[in-house]
Amino acid sequence: MLSPIENRDPIRVAVISAHAVVRAGLRSMLGNQHSLAIIDEASTIGDAVLLATTKRPDIALVDSDSDTIPFQAISDLTNARVRVLVLSSTSDLLFRQRTRALGAAGVVSKEESVETLIRAIHTVHAGEIWLEPLTSVSIRTVLLGDPDPEHTRIQTLTKREREIVSLVGNGLKNAAIGERLFISEATVRNHLTSILSKLDLTDRFELAVYTFLHGLVVLEDQAHPRSRVGTSSRRLSARTTTPRE
Repeated sequence: MLSPIENRDPIRVAVISAHAVVRAGLRSMLGNQHSLAIIDEASTIGDAVLLATTKRPDIALVDSDSDTIPFQAISDLTNARVRVLVLSSTSDLLFRQRTRALGAAGVVSKEESVETLIRAIHTVHAGEIWLEPLTSVSIRTVLLGDPDPEHTRIQTLTKREREIVSLVGNGLKNAAIGERLFISEATVRNHLTSILSKLDLTDRFELAVYTFLHGLVVLEDQAHPRSRVGTSSRRLSARTTTPRE
């Protein structure tokens, strides 16, 4: 009698890495697993997105140490409805936070065993988030009530400031932000001054990085259509003679 796992269709896995040795190594390690099927591989972000949209893998294993596979590949693949599991040689917690902000379902260290990688694939395929011990320590600290200074700072932002933070993360300049939110460029600058002060940042570049590290950016293709933002803002202006931003 077959076990429940053997009765299921294998999990369809795509391998994304610029390095042929990494791709071959993953195929060798995972190819003999009955519960997994390596359906294809890609060495560039363009090929990865094409693979995701045409072959529809369940999981994309993304080698984050590949120079030609940027962070943007994570959001591009998740937008194609593929669950992303990142392979990395770094133990940097900020790196993990950024990958999660971009939509990755987990990060597996290259120092881990093949068995751990397989468990991570099954966990992510089941719709769960894969948490390594390093990340779990951070979450456990929060659950135990230890204050997170960054979370405290973020909570001081107003709704309008959060909107501006997200637009900065999308690369918009002050004039474009003002046009998008129907406020003056001077008002945008005033808000940015307040935001930088609240988050203890020094400039716009630090703010842009901060948005990704802490999941504050809504990518443009996931945001509300512009017409809805404009309609909402005009209704607000119609109800008051001196709107306060």
